[in-house]
Amino acid sequence: MATLTRRAALAGSAAAVLAACGSRSNAPDALLRVAIDSEPDSLNPLRGQFASSALLYKQLHAPLTEYSPSGGLAPGLASSWRSADARTWRFILREGLVWSDGTPLTAEDVVWTAQRAVDPASGFADLGDFFAVRNARAALRGEVSPEAIGVSAPDLRTVIFELDQPVALFPVLMREFYPLPRHALEASPEAWIRPEGWVSAGAYLLSERSALSFTLDRNPRFHAAGSVAIEQVQVQVIEDAAARARRFRAGDLDLADRPPSDQIGFLRGELGDLLRAYPAPILTYIKVNCAKPHLSDPRVRQALSLAIGRRRLNNQFFNGEAAPTALVIPDEDHAAPARAPDSARALLAEAGFGPDTPLSVNLRATAGDRDRVAVAIMDDFAEAGIQTTLTATYPNDLYQAVDGGDYDLALARFDRGLKSDPEFMIQPFARDGFADNTNWTGPQRAAFDALIDAASEALEAADRLNLLREAERIFIAEMSSIPLLHERAYWMVSDRVEAPDRIQPQLWRDLVLG
Repeated sequence: MATLTRRAALAGSAAAVLAACGSRSNAPDALLRVAIDSEPDSLNPLRGQFASSALLYKQLHAPLTEYSPSGGLAPGLASSWRSADARTWRFILREGLVWSDGTPLTAEDVVWTAQRAVDPASGFADLGDFFAVRNARAALRGEVSPEAIGVSAPDLRTVIFELDQPVALFPVLMREFYPLPRHALEASPEAWIRPEGWVSAGAYLLSERSALSFTLDRNPRFHAAGSVAIEQVQVQVIEDAAARARRFRAGDLDLADRPPSDQIGFLRGELGDLLRAYPAPILTYIKVNCAKPHLSDPRVRQALSLAIGRRRLNNQFFNGEAAPTALVIPDEDHAAPARAPDSARALLAEAGFGPDTPLSVNLRATAGDRDRVAVAIMDDFAEAGIQTTLTATYPNDLYQAVDGGDYDLALARFDRGLKSDPEFMIQPFARDGFADNTNWTGPQRAAFDALIDAASEALEAADRLNLLREAERIFIAEMSSIPLLHERAYWMVSDRVEAPDRIQPQLWRDLVLG
């Protein structure tokens, strides 16, 4: 961990000079070369929490329902599903499903995985997809056995989910629920996710792995193997965004995500159509530790928000292509508020802070381009009379500090991948959500959670959105987290790759090499 001075952080902000651009290379015709920005924390879907893990899950594991090529809902392991009341859901598995080792894949595997997902000993990374399953929360808290949750298999092809409340989008949630091979896990709890013992049902198998690279081979036993055109994928972890851009321009890569945000304009000029931008459920925001006495007053948190120049952040670091926002759920009609340091000072004065007793905070950020954003925020805070120190760390250190409550403010970002529905933007902040780590409590918090629960029960999309917007109004008034920008998702896509224009190229089984 390193605590950076403002001068040191600014010194690191100079853009790297990129190599000459090249698109074609001597790569084998059936090989897709991909660079991702971080190492996955696990290849076990019940453990991994990083976006890079979720990306690899889409290639290596098969979900109950699936993303269609346009990003909608399609059959996965389940060929059909139905519910009369959105509370009891019956899924029918495809005929003849097998794991990659040839063992039959049955409804019993699905039930066993669901039970393991809510077992505290197994450590489910994100309960969000199971929040409404009967007894799921109680099982996760250790109050009931995992076998007591509302998931059953009346026969080898039928799985029934019983929910505590109606959830109209439950099949959509199941697009990222990946049944696991019980026989392989029980035989060796760790070997099944290593190349030598890999067992899964996805489009690809893990054939090789090193510290920062993965080789994926097409799974001939995948239920739709005939539609997978690319035989092999090589994945490299290149954490430095400028290095990913250099490697892509040199012709060493076919796909690379997250180019340097402060080089988008330059790269657009150099790469042209090879740099693709996608509307995406990505939010950059500041977590506020509401348990800290100096941050427990909503007026203080509102003052922090008013002090920040979102439009300047967008222009300076995102080439003006992000959407400055004070909302969580994207809204085309929303205009982000202008920076208002005088209003921030007035609110701070009401809360007891002023020239003689200034508000002093520490802002955590990940080292790299994000700490440069943090330095700009520090400048805004200073104009509003807020004293700030910056702590820049590796991502894991930041996550651990936040989870342990060892922070004042943390510059954060989440990317919901292909989950574009409004629910997926605000649900992370709700009870049991992965962003529910700001220690926000009180009656307004209870009202917020109640509205989120009510939205999940609403059968009509318009009713759901109205409830979610009402919940968002409470969230924004309390400002337990400070929304800053809705980003776009950028991928550098080689002219070797035929990829859809409407959604991010995250489903590699749907790509074609030309």
